[in-house]
Amino acid sequence: MDHTNATSNIDFSSVLAAAVHDMKNSLCLLIQSIENLSDSIPRELDEAHNQVANVHYEASRLNTNLVQMLSLYRAQLETLPITVDEHFIADLFEDVTGSNALYSNQRKVAIEVNVADDLSWYLDGDLVYMLINDVVVNALRYGTSKIRLSAKEEHSHLVISVEDDGPGYPDDMMIKSNTELSEFHVSQGRTGLGLFFARLIAAAHTRDTLCGTITLSNGGELGGSVFVVKLP
Repeated sequence: MDHTNATSNIDFSSVLAAAVHDMKNSLCLLIQSIENLSDSIPRELDEAHNQVANVHYEASRLNTNLVQMLSLYRAQLETLPITVDEHFIADLFEDVTGSNALYSNQRKVAIEVNVADDLSWYLDGDLVYMLINDVVVNALRYGTSKIRLSAKEEHSHLVISVEDDGPGYPDDMMIKSNTELSEFHVSQGRTGLGLFFARLIAAAHTRDTLCGTITLSNGGELGGSVFVVKLP
């Protein structure tokens, strides 16, 4: 047997994707264990709770990164296959706030939700959840005391916004929100990848000639960063 040829035929990208998938599963178990640990720590041990919350936050960030890498691999870095179904936005928001409850409670940052119970939309629930969750995780890191998660129908579009009362988006992050794949570099780090991934998810949602968009700005009612995704 020619071992050289056998080695050269290995699809390294597939091996890497399988490894990432395995790491993601391990991280999910780790995150669940961290949540269980937090519940078992006496309330009066503030420092211990703070450390556990920080570990939970970092593990969640790693998990988000791995999910993004897997999705981009499966999309072959060009198009993102989506599975569209009807979803109630209030349920989507509840999933996001629930997965971030430990860290938001520890940081004393309230997540305010503003959405009609009967508002539903046809979208890929898993992908939109990942998009919104990543924005909320970022807002939790920089927000001071409040995050507002809201959704409404406007001009035949679903408009979801995430606002915080932090210092707002820096200029370089605004620029990264419009970075094309051909201009994207790994050195841009997680922030660049996260924004590119968000734009990819939004753009994958289409209706007739319309496609979804994301917009970053500063100000809003809370005075900090404002992330808006519009889906047709």
